[in-house]
Amino acid sequence: MATGKEIRGKIKNFESTKKITKAMEMISVSKMRKAQDRMRAARPYAEKVRDIAANLGQANPEYVHAFMKTNDAKTVGFIVVTTDKGLCGGLNTNILRVVTNKLRELQAQGKTAEAVAIGGKGLGFLNRVGAKVVSHVTQLGDKPHLDKLIGPVKVLLDAYVRGEVSAVYVCYTKFINTMRQEPVMQQLLPLSQAQLEAEAKEAGASSWDYIYEPDAQAVIDDLLLRYVEALVYQAVAENMASEQAARMVAMKAATDNAGNVISELKLVYNKTRQAAITKELSEIVSGAAAISG
Repeated sequence: MATGKEIRGKIKNFESTKKITKAMEMISVSKMRKAQDRMRAARPYAEKVRDIAANLGQANPEYVHAFMKTNDAKTVGFIVVTTDKGLCGGLNTNILRVVTNKLRELQAQGKTAEAVAIGGKGLGFLNRVGAKVVSHVTQLGDKPHLDKLIGPVKVLLDAYVRGEVSAVYVCYTKFINTMRQEPVMQQLLPLSQAQLEAEAKEAGASSWDYIYEPDAQAVIDDLLLRYVEALVYQAVAENMASEQAARMVAMKAATDNAGNVISELKLVYNKTRQAAITKELSEIVSGAAAISG
């Protein structure tokens, strides 16, 4: 049985851990609010770019951008968005499980995979499973920067334009609310005109006729590139908001668990202390009785 000194040491350790987890919980609350604001601020831009892309594609059916063409390459590209740090519950585990299932499916079909890792956890996972990582970016901080994302992602986009990749998927965790985040695997390329029109219709966008400068092809080329970049940026922003929400919940659970353990240890300590006192009193009484007897 543990002595009173050992139990006091355990109580002190758990109290220190509780202070750390509580501080991390409060930090995550603050960061989550900022991440949510950035995520919501990016949504209108992404929706407007999508609407314009759908209208332009419909207005110029004679020109088909490379992003909307299909090919029969045996390689599929993945953009895997994860966190750089842990202590966020099952956030990374859930999205990496989705990626693993897709990789097994492709392997059964005789296809290979190339990946872009955004986040240290995803990079480590892809290296462990032996996936081909063509580029990566880590240590993004608390705020996504598009200039840091364009370079790594462009490697896969260029490979698709050259016909070396048949499809590109972006895998991330979508923010639903503070208590719920869902792993998502979204097809980024090839872009489907029907998909663009359906999304624009769902958003309630109306069709417009445009005047192009310098010409329709140049405008569509640049716009579709911006559209794909906006989707990647939005995925990273959603994942960061999900990360802070998941970390807040995980740290709150850890704080509550530490409090429960401390209460149990204090109860054991008090029982041990009372047992020691009772034993000493019994010995004193027995000694006194022996002397007087």
